[in-house]
Amino acid sequence: MTIRITGGRVIDPSQGLDGVTDVWIGRGRILAIGSYGGTPDRTIDATGLIVAPGLIDVHVHLREPGNEEDETIATGAMSALAGGCTSVACMPNTIPAIDNQAAAEFVIRQAQRARKANVYPVGAVSKGRKGEELAELGRLIDGGAVAFTDDGAPVASASLMRKALQYAKMFDRVIMQHCQVPELTVGGVMNEGFESVKLGLGGMPGAAEDIMVARDIRLAEITGGRVHIQHLSTERSVELVREGKRRGIGVTAEACPHHFTLTDESLRSFDSNFKMNPPLRTKADIQAVIGGLRDGTIELLATDHAPHAPEKKARELDQAPFGIVGLETLLPISVFGLIEPGHLTWPEVIRMLTVAPAQLLGIPKGTLKPGADADVTLIDPAMEWTIDASKFYSKSRNTPYGGWKVRGRAVMAIVAGEVRYELNPSSTN
Repeated sequence: MTIRITGGRVIDPSQGLDGVTDVWIGRGRILAIGSYGGTPDRTIDATGLIVAPGLIDVHVHLREPGNEEDETIATGAMSALAGGCTSVACMPNTIPAIDNQAAAEFVIRQAQRARKANVYPVGAVSKGRKGEELAELGRLIDGGAVAFTDDGAPVASASLMRKALQYAKMFDRVIMQHCQVPELTVGGVMNEGFESVKLGLGGMPGAAEDIMVARDIRLAEITGGRVHIQHLSTERSVELVREGKRRGIGVTAEACPHHFTLTDESLRSFDSNFKMNPPLRTKADIQAVIGGLRDGTIELLATDHAPHAPEKKARELDQAPFGIVGLETLLPISVFGLIEPGHLTWPEVIRMLTVAPAQLLGIPKGTLKPGADADVTLIDPAMEWTIDASKFYSKSRNTPYGGWKVRGRAVMAIVAGEVRYELNPSSTN
């Protein structure tokens, strides 16, 4: 099928495009931007919409295998499409962990069966994510792994992290790190500070993140490897990444919407939907994260989509698991926190969700160049709607944004030239 998307504002940071023009799709590829000969099988009127390369989320948890009551690869990939993401990178903290070739291949096969968003497995750094012995990184790559992390279980051993960076460098892959000193966060429920003392809850100091960020940037420097700081949340960590970049070290970072829109004051409600790791921080940390996004210190946006079945999140706050779902709220919360206040523009946000993550993972996505895979997201930047978790495609409902009135929504997602998600079916010719 040949598809012509017409009348939309085409934003493709990989080509420096931002203007009203047509996008032509055929045989699963981008055929042309602008004019193209022939008659399309389908015409999509994108007037008033943004037409962008398919968005990419480099940090999601799909739970399969092991915790399918929370999410599956199929439901998570569908949730991604509803949020505008045509590709996601899933974390290896499954049961068993994605620490071998067969496990990585399983993820890819399940995603292919689902025929929703593209799913790229991220392999574990260590066997069983125990932080003791390096996983077989080469075989994981053979199985389709695009990066490595023990996410949720920080690589605490400096020696192991150094080896991981050295090995990953051989394959030109990045190590993604949940930066946290485990000993400093034992028993923690929220950010350590005024609010945790006031509420009588165990605290997780920002220093736990800062120390690990400093260590891993230094290890990246001495090995020449690449380290990616996941869900950056503290003021000092932003400064450390900024300094590392100035020195030419291979460090990148991501920020999650909840870390630039919510503070630890939200825990006054004792609602476990505000419990996440790293925890919500202070207003000063929020401003620092936004500053890092504005000046390019933080190049990517990611959700850390962490679904948990309702009965798990319904436990008492200190017993409930960390994490929130984020795929279906990624765009509107980014609009609320970044675009509407004037911190970033639409082209800047789209860059952080397309070409930048594609470069990080080394995948052939994030562009509308002719010949590229026809993964396209259509966004209505003006659509006003109310977030209703009961309508999520995700199996889980653990969001802190329920009931929020927001603006901006993905209305269509095209993968390999096939319309796989459509909010409001449009008229076709």
